[in-house]
Amino acid sequence: MEFEELVEKVASGEVKLHQVEKYTNGDKRLATEIRRKALEKKLGVSLGDIGHYSVDPNRLIGKNIENMIGVVQIPMGVAGPLKINGEYAKGEFYIPLATTEGALVASVNRGCSALTEAGGVKTTIIADKMARAPLLKCPDARRAREVADWVKDNLNYLQEEVVSAVTKHGKLRGVKPFIVGNNLYLRFEFETGDAMGMNMVTISSEEIMKAIEERFPDVKYLALSGNLCVDKKPNALNFIEGRGKTVIAEAVIPRETVGKKLKTTPELIAEVNYRKNLVGSAQAASYGFNAHFGNIVGAIFLATGQDEAQITEGSHGITLAEVTSEGDLYMSITMPSLEIGTVGGGTRVPTQREALSIMGVAGGGDPPGSNAKKFGEIVAGAVLAGELSLLAAIAAKHLAKAHKELGR
Repeated sequence: MEFEELVEKVASGEVKLHQVEKYTNGDKRLATEIRRKALEKKLGVSLGDIGHYSVDPNRLIGKNIENMIGVVQIPMGVAGPLKINGEYAKGEFYIPLATTEGALVASVNRGCSALTEAGGVKTTIIADKMARAPLLKCPDARRAREVADWVKDNLNYLQEEVVSAVTKHGKLRGVKPFIVGNNLYLRFEFETGDAMGMNMVTISSEEIMKAIEERFPDVKYLALSGNLCVDKKPNALNFIEGRGKTVIAEAVIPRETVGKKLKTTPELIAEVNYRKNLVGSAQAASYGFNAHFGNIVGAIFLATGQDEAQITEGSHGITLAEVTSEGDLYMSITMPSLEIGTVGGGTRVPTQREALSIMGVAGGGDPPGSNAKKFGEIVAGAVLAGELSLLAAIAAKHLAKAHKELGR
């Protein structure tokens, strides 16, 4: 079938959007162009800019996207350098930020400058676990408890005989059962190496469900996710228990640096943080006791091919600020649920992989898992820079001025 004829058939609906590859001998780049041209014809719009890109549809369709018609381009800036004194991230790093919000990159960059002058950011990974929580329907609560006890007592068996058969990277490390009536939710916790790990833990959890059904014939596996994972939704459980990387970034910024670079005082920043991020967030019953974690997390996620829906949990966390006995400013951010990876998913897209390479974390680490942990420390450092800069701007009453100059 000729190009124009196929465009006509797609525009008319005779050939469905997902069927185009059948008529292009599997050429996904050509199929992408045909879908876009068909939409232009059907809707009377021009999609020329969407059609300009450097990525190869033949490598993306079927793994990262369906019914591809092109790309959306988001401006990418870079903040830094930011000095990080971590367990995995050690040195000065530039942070890629993809955003259309004027003033964001400039704000994070200012925070990076102040923190680096102060000697850098100390980062600590408290936990690393990806969760999936399948749902089982049991005859009654007592049977649910029996199943939960068996699973807790047989974690090694499930890892060695079940999980290891479907993944060499995923490691089952724990389970937290929740019983509601005759419903049993098993929140499994896995180590996933350098991958964010959702596919890994999903496949592993389904195999565990099969093993449970085989051992307990009166128990029915109903849902691979029972919503206690908790994935891509604001929730208290991940805020408390953590999911993905739980990371803390902290720094002491000398009074002189606060005055010179941030145009305010440690006392004002601490008071704004207390009354805004702690009291204000409490009144709002927020899961984010912070100024704008989501801003920085979102920009980094889009730049580096992370699952953008997990910005939701990435925005959870607490910012603390206090004046030290020496009169300097101590600040920390705690991120309980940072779900990131450096392999798999969107990290394989060439532009996103390049963004990861800016931070030296593209691909798998040696040992496995070290790149994702390094990346987590860099993200936490960038979030601290963003929190410091925004709180200082509010304290100095510079926020509106910055948005007038850079965000309009």
